[in-house]
Amino acid sequence: MKKPGEIRVLVLGLIRDGERIFVSEGYDPVKQETFYRALGGGIDFGETSHDALQREFQEEIQAELTNIRYLGCIESLFIFNGRQGHEIIQLYQCDFAEPKFYQLESLVFFESEKHKHRALWIDISRFKSGELRLVPEVFFEHL
Repeated sequence: MKKPGEIRVLVLGLIRDGERIFVSEGYDPVKQETFYRALGGGIDFGETSHDALQREFQEEIQAELTNIRYLGCIESLFIFNGRQGHEIIQLYQCDFAEPKFYQLESLVFFESEKHKHRALWIDISRFKSGELRLVPEVFFEHL
């Protein structure tokens, strides 16, 4: 998260394979709650959201994307780790260029040297039933 009072601008890629989506797993230690979100990251100054999407997937999981299609902009206000967060999200639908990513159950990647994450395929019905939490909730409009 950014410093308190700052808005974070990021891009996320919604990758769907039939009735499952590829998401990263997160954990809020204050709420003691696991949540899931599409992969992506911050947009650098002077970088388009399209380019940032491709860069983030390359940096985090060494994946090339194809069939990239803009879905829209989402504004997300939330509490994470006891702090208010505010994000402006450029959301894209896309596919993996390499079929091997569709064969994986999960993979571990590093957002930074200290932050290890897990990405995995999860059946959409598990989010719709409330068993698992997908954030931001407005993602359901795009599934």
